[in-house]
Amino acid sequence: MTEKKHQKHTKLSKPNFGFFGRNEWAIIGTPCGNIQQLAYKITERLAKKYKISYVDADHKSANEAGKENIIKDNAIDFGANLNYIDKIDFHRFDTKSKLETYQFRQYFNESDLVLVNGNHFTAKKQIVVIDPKKEKSLAKKLDRLTDVGLILMTEDAKEIPTYLKEHLPNIDKIPTYPFSRSSRIAAFIDKQLAEEKPPLYGLVLAGGKSQRMGKDKGQINYHGKPQREFMADVLNEICDETFLSVRSSKKESPTAYPFLADTFYDLGPFGAIASAFRHRPNAAWLVVACDLPLLDLETLDFLVKNRQPSAIATAFNSPVNQFPEPLISIWEPKSYPVLLQFLAQGFSCPRKVLINSEVHLVDAPEGQKLMNVNRPEELKEAMNLIQKA
Repeated sequence: MTEKKHQKHTKLSKPNFGFFGRNEWAIIGTPCGNIQQLAYKITERLAKKYKISYVDADHKSANEAGKENIIKDNAIDFGANLNYIDKIDFHRFDTKSKLETYQFRQYFNESDLVLVNGNHFTAKKQIVVIDPKKEKSLAKKLDRLTDVGLILMTEDAKEIPTYLKEHLPNIDKIPTYPFSRSSRIAAFIDKQLAEEKPPLYGLVLAGGKSQRMGKDKGQINYHGKPQREFMADVLNEICDETFLSVRSSKKESPTAYPFLADTFYDLGPFGAIASAFRHRPNAAWLVVACDLPLLDLETLDFLVKNRQPSAIATAFNSPVNQFPEPLISIWEPKSYPVLLQFLAQGFSCPRKVLINSEVHLVDAPEGQKLMNVNRPEELKEAMNLIQKA
């Protein structure tokens, strides 16, 4: 009899993080000044479309000679651990705290692209520059070349070195551009980011207690079938996969759609969204409540077509109060750490998360389609509207 291997910790699905963020590219093989300038040119061309970060090292030592003559103008110089400065156009944090991969991922969570000086740091994907000035240095860093997606040739480079051909058996399939063609390089990165766009899954929230209605809102028949299944059918038209969010799948009758039971308990819709990300952390989730009987495919398709993956979520403005509608929203993967940060501070309201985060808001073509039905009198009104339509 084979003894079952002991699993000490819960096995969790992990986000597709690199060392800093989800989409990161190290530029390696040329002097740091060249890397910095190329990173700036790529950023300039793509900044209107994506949130871009840059990782580099300051080549000046903090202990260099003559530092004692520098005027102290930062709390760090006087022994503080953290110094925050509002620079009006941007914000700056200086810290003495040790930063590892786990801390970096938090800081870079909302970045769509992280460009990295590969001479100093490692990244998930690499752009290799063939430059005679750094050829010996590059030969010593082959262990950093784990997923090379692009090769750049400087003006002085005549050919790709033999040692690199031997290290990269698929080198013939890797695109090769001149280092000077920054526009072409930026277009390559743009194409890669488009291909990395998270898949869209649907989540029908059907685990509420329906206390105000007095009966299960997900089982109400507005369109010839239980509302939760009708809504799942609609989502399935525009999503890669669709799930029914429930408190516990053990008490549910079988349906055509898989159940996704809460793993964050007693947190209502917040817990349902967090549970969805725990299940599939690399997907975006189109979350819809089951008490929206007028909501249709056209309205949700409008939301999907206006999706902005660079924001943490794309949501409708509520026609009632102009606040984001968290339960008719597309929550991007980058929203998962944000949700957990709010939870750690004692907040479990999805709307509060959206109000206090960078989201993309759109107005529904027909505001009435967002009508929420929680009470018997609202149910009667909705039925009348559906019959008249």
